[in-house]
Amino acid sequence: MGLDRLAALHGVATAYAPSEGVTVPVPDATVLAVLAALDVDASTPAALRDALNHAESAASARLLPPTVVLWSEGADPLPPALTALPAGTSVRVETEGGGAVRWTSPGPAGAAPPGGAEPATTAEAASAAGVVPPAGVVPSVGAVPPIDVAPAAGAVTPADVPLPAEAAYPADVAHPADMAHDWPQLPLGVHQLYAHAPDERVARSTLIVAPTRVPSPDRRSYGFLVQLYSLLSARSWGMGDLGDLAELATWSGRALGAGFVQVNPLHAAVPGAPTDPSPYRPSSRRFPDPVHLRIEDIPEYAFAGPDDRQRLDELRDEAARLRESVLAKGALIDRDAVWALKRAALEIVHRIPLGPGRRAAYCDFLAEQGQALEDHATWCALAEVHGPTWHSWPAALQDPRSPETARARHELMDRVDFHGRLVWLTDRQLAAAGQAAREAGMGVGIVHDLAVGVHPGGADAWAQREAFAAGMSVGAPPDAFNARGQDWGLPPWRPDVLAASGYAPYRGLLRGLLRNAGALRIDHVMGLFRLWWVPEGSPPTEGTYVRYDAEAMLAILVLEAHRAGTVVIGEDLGTVEPGVREALTRRGVLGTSVLWFERDWAGTGRPLPPERWREGCVATATTHDLPSTAARLTGEHVALRHRLGLLTRPLEQERTQDAANVSEWLGLLTGLGLLPEGTGDEEGQIRAAYRFLLRTPARMVGVWLPDAVGDRRPQNLPGTWDQYPNWRLPVADAEGRPVPLEELAASPRLHALMGVFTPRTAPPDARPG
Repeated sequence: MGLDRLAALHGVATAYAPSEGVTVPVPDATVLAVLAALDVDASTPAALRDALNHAESAASARLLPPTVVLWSEGADPLPPALTALPAGTSVRVETEGGGAVRWTSPGPAGAAPPGGAEPATTAEAASAAGVVPPAGVVPSVGAVPPIDVAPAAGAVTPADVPLPAEAAYPADVAHPADMAHDWPQLPLGVHQLYAHAPDERVARSTLIVAPTRVPSPDRRSYGFLVQLYSLLSARSWGMGDLGDLAELATWSGRALGAGFVQVNPLHAAVPGAPTDPSPYRPSSRRFPDPVHLRIEDIPEYAFAGPDDRQRLDELRDEAARLRESVLAKGALIDRDAVWALKRAALEIVHRIPLGPGRRAAYCDFLAEQGQALEDHATWCALAEVHGPTWHSWPAALQDPRSPETARARHELMDRVDFHGRLVWLTDRQLAAAGQAAREAGMGVGIVHDLAVGVHPGGADAWAQREAFAAGMSVGAPPDAFNARGQDWGLPPWRPDVLAASGYAPYRGLLRGLLRNAGALRIDHVMGLFRLWWVPEGSPPTEGTYVRYDAEAMLAILVLEAHRAGTVVIGEDLGTVEPGVREALTRRGVLGTSVLWFERDWAGTGRPLPPERWREGCVATATTHDLPSTAARLTGEHVALRHRLGLLTRPLEQERTQDAANVSEWLGLLTGLGLLPEGTGDEEGQIRAAYRFLLRTPARMVGVWLPDAVGDRRPQNLPGTWDQYPNWRLPVADAEGRPVPLEELAASPRLHALMGVFTPRTAPPDARPG
């Protein structure tokens, strides 16, 4: 019981429910290992007793939790953390805009403060008293400060939290009389909350004031879903790039009326030989990968001298041969070969001086990104010298704040600048792609993707090493689709460190991604609530859930999306605990609904009719981890899994069940009058599936781009590594022949499918560019 209580105090599950009515206990060894990763020693009975006493004492003495969330606009009641404060507690809020607000708690039941203490000073009273802001501070509701500072949080001693000197109350902050306890109306932002109780307890917490919901799409829309690397064109260097993304957005928006293009994560990868091709196991989620650059679109490229121009032309010729090996000869996409060519070109371009305007813009970018970009660029420079995983570096360099790391950064300053410049160039092309989407009339624009974690040896895990749980990996428990569970090899964020930092790493991550996104898709959005931690050396079946402060994680997400004007989509497929989808819906986060999974699971088990689908979702027929619609309809995905030894039941049994599933859906499509071409025509069936999606109330309908040309192959086959070419396949037609962007735009099959969405599409000969 003691271990259960200690685990609960730290958000660690000692049992989980994989399905209704089933409870699975977590091994004690797992619980002990996870607690140890949170710096809690419970390895012996005495240690367990001491840890439990310490945790319970801290919990009972805590005046405020590490984070307090206040939803604006009066839509939610005042949080219990504020209403439960002892009467007479003096509360002070320092806003991120530089102002300050005072308030005195009337107590949990609204009782008068002891001694007849007066309510907090109002803005007018503060002004009349001659209170002025601290030197250099200009109160501002809309200001967005740097986020690298990590404030303390939770229960502390009075010496730890001297209440700051009085500062000005922002002039546009008022005390509305109808708010609970006369609590002041604060600007949106991440503020510092100080409390001083009559019993001399003091605390400092992070106060998040957030809008109630993220922005919504301004109208219902449809668009393409594509893995960018798979979208080659006559101008790309062997894999899809940001020039291709801008071209696809411009063409599909203008010619097809598409409202968005959703791409895979474009995060920075871990360099290697070979590089891990998965976009979902990056080195950094905060900064993009320069492999996606369109080299010719870099302004300095045009100013190369004769010798450099000759070498750049040679690299372009090599890139053309690499591209043709994929498009004409059926080779796999070779990311390492593409990067070798682009890197050689970028080294040349980097030597070309920036003009004064470009130099000023680059310096502004460096200042805006601050320490985070300097750390990322430093990691990239050190990786060139010492290898791509920091755990193998000299011990002193494994600490990003050590004197040795500072010395190495200085010695490698040219390389640090090179990598910082690449991030800036990529950011500018991301912005250009977003602008192209908006100019094409897209209501949403480019939908970027946020992976669930990072590579343990990459830049983020090095720069923020204290924020990650050592010896742990994120995964998934056993379920109906994978009896062995999953280990994704991604170290999890520590919830306690996130809270203590005011969620600085999370805020920085979101702000970096949202700056160029029309919408953000969050992979495994359930991770905002809890994650399955697997101790190093243990199988995924011996993991456990660790809970995060979902209210705080959601508030930060809503706040940053509001500031960026960005729609948010959660990938909520698979095992979702009760209440999660409801919480996401309440905050305006769209879900993900895939045709084949939408059934009346609580009733008949039959396919869910379109009118019963949820409105707040992106509806699609498939995803990058699932079979294409053509493969699903023909049963080819079952044959593929059989060839690779991935089936858990006899082949005929799998085929029978799969055929029955498809037949059931086709029957529904026919009954709804969505299959006028007849049930035997594959192209007609695919069009019928998308007609069905249009019948649902979904706010966004996604068209898997490979579906438009009959591609049979999944981009990723979960459960495989080298048995299948995951993340290396170009978009191809039904025969497996790669189809470049120019042919896609002219494809009669694609235009027939898009005719489902709009009666007027571009003529077959309308090509991008």
